[in-house]
Order: sequence, then C-alpha cells, then structure tokens
Amino acid sequence: MGKLTATFLKEIILLARDRSGILVLFLMPAVLVVVVSLVQENVLKTAGETGIRVLFIDHDRQSTGQVIEELLSGSGAVEIVKDVDGHEIDEETARTLLAKGDFQFCIIIPKGVTDGVKKRVEQQITEALNAGNEAQNEPVPLPSLAVYFDPLVQGAFRASVVNVLHRVVLSMEMEMKARALSNMIPVRMNLILQEIMGPNLINVPVGIFPRMDSKWGSERLLDVKIEPASRGGVEELPTSVQQNVPAWALFGMFFIVVPLGGSLIREKQDGTMLRLLTLPVPHVTLLSGKVIAYVLVCTVQFSIILLVGRFVLPIWGMPVLEMGSSPAAIVLVVVSAALAAAGYGVMLGTIFRTYEQASMFGPVSVVIAAAVGGVMVPVYVMPEFMQKISNYSPLAWGLNALIDIFVRQGGIRSVLPEILYLLSFFAGAMLIAWGVFIRRGRTGG
Repeated sequence: MGKLTATFLKEIILLARDRSGILVLFLMPAVLVVVVSLVQENVLKTAGETGIRVLFIDHDRQSTGQVIEELLSGSGAVEIVKDVDGHEIDEETARTLLAKGDFQFCIIIPKGVTDGVKKRVEQQITEALNAGNEAQNEPVPLPSLAVYFDPLVQGAFRASVVNVLHRVVLSMEMEMKARALSNMIPVRMNLILQEIMGPNLINVPVGIFPRMDSKWGSERLLDVKIEPASRGGVEELPTSVQQNVPAWALFGMFFIVVPLGGSLIREKQDGTMLRLLTLPVPHVTLLSGKVIAYVLVCTVQFSIILLVGRFVLPIWGMPVLEMGSSPAAIVLVVVSAALAAAGYGVMLGTIFRTYEQASMFGPVSVVIAAAVGGVMVPVYVMPEFMQKISNYSPLAWGLNALIDIFVRQGGIRSVLPEILYLLSFFAGAMLIAWGVFIRRGRTGG
C-alpha cells in the first residue's frame, strides 16, 4: 500500500509542477462548456423556443396578406419584421439583408394575390357543386407567395419555417372555401328549386335558407398531444445545459490521454522507467499509481464543470444545471468514465514509443470517439450504420448514463449497463498496457 501511495504522490507532484498544464487541463474544458452551451442555447431558441425573425413584404395590401401576417404572428414560431431602422423594406433591401446573414427568411405577398385566390375559390366551389354536369371553365392561374432564404440556412431549419407557412396558408384556404361555400349553397339551392318547380316559382329569398358558419372551416377535428416519456412523470425537456455539460465534460476528461501518455513516454525516454523497474515494486503498482492520480484529476475536472453549469452559466441567462435525484449514480458514472479515460491514456503511453505518436493519435482518436458517441451531433440524427458504431464509443456510454440521470431521473440500476461497459473498457485497456509493459519494460523500451 505504501508503494502505491508513493507512486500516486509522485504523479501528483509532477502534475503540480506543470502549473500551465494544470491550468489548461482544468480551464479549457470549462471554457468549452460555456461557449458551446451559449451557442447551443441560441440554436434551441431559434429552433422553436422563440420566434424566428422573418422579413415580410406585402405588395398586395389586401385581406390575404393581412390574414397570413396575423396567423404567422399568432403561431408563436415567427416574428414578423416589416421595417428595418424605421424604413419599410423592399425586395432589393430584403435580398441584401439575407445575403449578409442579418435575416434568414423573407416572405413576399405579390400584388393581385387576393383577387386571384378569390377567383380560384369561386371556381373550385362552383365546379364541386356542379359535379361535372357542366363544362369546366378555363382554370384560374394558381397564385403563389415568394419565400427567399439565406443560402447558408440548413435544410431542416428551412423546412421548419416553410412548414409553418404551409400550415398558415392551409388554414386560410379552408376558411375561405368554407365562407365561399356557405354563400354559394343558398344560391345554388334556389336555382335547383326553380328547375324543379318551373318558371312560375317566385325567387325564394336567400335568407330563408339556413346559413353555414364559415368558422367550421378553421376549427380542428383532431388534436395532437405531445409529451416526453420519462420516469416518475417528469415532463421537463432537456435543456442545452443538461445536454452540453456532461457531453463536453466527458470530452475534456478523455483528453488526459495526452499528459498521461506523454508522461509514460518521457519516463521511458529519459530512463526514469528503467530505474523504477529496478526497485522492488510490482508493475501493476507503477501503473495503478498513475491511474489513481489521473482519475483524481478527471474527477476534479468534472466537478469544476458541474459547478460551472450550476453557478456560472446562469449568469448569462442559461438554465441552472439540474442533475437528477441520484448523486450516487453520478459518482459511479464519473469514476467509471475517469477510469476508462485513464486506462486509455496508459495504454497509448505504453504502446507508442515517441511523444509525437501519442500526441497525434490520442487527441484525434478522442475527437472521433466524441463525434461518434453523440457529443457533437446527437446519435439519433446519424445514419443507421453510424448509430450502430456509436454503441462502441466509451464517450457514448458515459454520456448516455449521465443524460439518463440528469434528464430521465435515472438511478444506479438504470445506468448499471453503461458503468459495466466503462469498467470493461478500462480493464481491457489496462490488460493491453500491462502486457506491453511487461514485454518492453525490462529493456526500458
């Protein structure tokens, strides 16, 4: 036990001497979490929590533009902007603002749209009531709205705005058709009665027929309720803080492969490892001391990032990090992830012979594991084969476990599989490192 403690203290002393390295090791992940969370919060708001600012130009200045503007504003998904800096927008100005990226969308109501829509509604209702008994007239041209967008806007974001506009137009069309139908049915019934009763029938007043309420065209027949499925009846959706803090904290933890692997390589190169091997200290003790030291570093690093999520991010208007109701589960997951990261660092430091090799392969492999594991892009939006690959990423195991605790109110039992995966990864990495260590250790290679 004393030998293990001595090895552990040696690593802590070496780390403490490198103050700039310690600062980077603890500060950079915290800064990364702050920056990414702020950016992600803005993206989430743009995706639906607040209205998207859309330029609106109405050349028609009749009922169609007014109805579309009211429905878009009432949807809560769009914020209508009709003037910039106190000046009304024209098409040229709108294109310039879109090209500069100041706005992402512009909706234009062309002149004559209202008249065209009314004619088309009358024609459709007339043809529907005639049911093919009379020759159809020349079809009225289909009026159209114009939607301009910033070319840099991604497809899903663009589709969400266009879908909102389609729903608004559909709602307006249904109400206009219902109104036209309610006005045309009494007239049509009067004509039918005259055909049946003959020319001697006096015109029946239109008001004698019961009128239809045009509101039925816009009233919903079926509602859709959307609820998140979670344990314990918790209905809160994950915030950007709950998504980013555990993800980027794990990302920072696994970057200890660089200092850990580098320390092993330097010890081999300067002969320190060879001198240590001459001492009556088991190989396992030498490696275990390093692992325990860096697990402590990872735990402190993760704790700092949690404190940032709890107390620093709310200063910028971000939600407070909610960490679920199982602190014991969080501790087990963090320690397991720290062991996995330390084991991976020991394995790289044992396998590679030069610091350059380890410093190149280590960070790149961590970035790949983070990308595959859902740290940068959610796993569910990946192609199917990438989703299968993500099941083998240790960062995915840690992230899934922490999200389960933070958001789904999971406990130790629910995250036990991920904990076992992380510990198995640690054991496998240490076995590989131990095998290479024994084979090369005696020669100092």
